[in-house]
Amino acid sequence: MKVIHTSGKRKTAVARGTVQEGNGKVRINKTPIELYSPEMARLKLTEPLLLAGDLANNVDINVNVFGGGVMGQAEAARMVIAKGLVQWSQDMDLKEKYVQYDRTMLVGDPRRSEPKKYGGPGARARKQKSYR
Repeated sequence: MKVIHTSGKRKTAVARGTVQEGNGKVRINKTPIELYSPEMARLKLTEPLLLAGDLANNVDINVNVFGGGVMGQAEAARMVIAKGLVQWSQDMDLKEKYVQYDRTMLVGDPRRSEPKKYGGPGARARKQKSYR
């Protein structure tokens, strides 16, 4: 039986998943994708499945995701789903379709939050001075 392991990252969220033969079940942290909340995150997760069309009904996808926030986790899991489907099908047209739609489905986004420094409330902001 063919099993594909993939991983995806977004900010500080890390997702690991498997794609195997089945009948279209997708689970994120053991929760069916239909019950995943919030809705915005669920919509993000369904994008690669909708673009894949019929292929998504022939595989089961299990994703474990941790770290980061709600949307970071959703985008990391979405990357696992998209990468897994491309590897499973070996279909360059599908890969091209994903890249055209949204490149971050297959390629990670290297941006990270900058560390806070002294002298101000954030990474770049500084305390204001006034000379009366």
